[in-house]
Amino acid sequence: MSEAPARLVQIRAVIARAETDAGRAPGSVALVAVSKTFEAPDIEPVLAAGQRIFGENRVQEAQRKWPALRERWPDVELHLIGPLQSNKAREAVALFDAIHTVDRPSLAAALAREIARQGRAPRLLVQVNTGEEAQKAGVAPQDADAFLAACRGEHGLPVAGLMCIPPVDQAPGPHFALLAEIARRNGLSMLSMGMSADFETAIELGATHVRVGSAIFGHR
Repeated sequence: MSEAPARLVQIRAVIARAETDAGRAPGSVALVAVSKTFEAPDIEPVLAAGQRIFGENRVQEAQRKWPALRERWPDVELHLIGPLQSNKAREAVALFDAIHTVDRPSLAAALAREIARQGRAPRLLVQVNTGEEAQKAGVAPQDADAFLAACRGEHGLPVAGLMCIPPVDQAPGPHFALLAEIARRNGLSMLSMGMSADFETAIELGATHVRVGSAIFGHR
């Protein structure tokens, strides 16, 4: 029997406590259950337990799993939290309700074309590489304001918020605080930050969405 539903209850309780400790309104933080690499039989118990927001890393993997699951749970909200190739923009716009990883002009242009073509507009977040790590996607912090202005002005994209993944060898708090400051000065309300190991810190610093995988589903 899957242990994931029990873990889900525990994570929800920790989120609720972190909201209270931070003086945040109950329910102000959304849990994105990261189901990447897990198959439908692993995900179904979590759906049955009431979770409705899920995160996937790859368009093709999500296309394979989620249409059948959505037939049974049509109110699922699906978030793309992994890198997106511009040539997958059509599929991503059709499938996902939010895309957390907008990070370059060519992708912004491709998404704008597909949103206009399909008449479907997932919420878009710009990924900021707060640690300026060479191996990691995302806009450099010093370039974020200009990129957001281009997304809005040149491409007409209604950007909803920001996302970051702090370096694993650094304290996450300063990275979350930096992301929150960029969001504040650009009038953005959605902050996707915090994963299984650090989401309580993220909630303290303003996260609206936390991405939790292994703490719910177990290790892959």
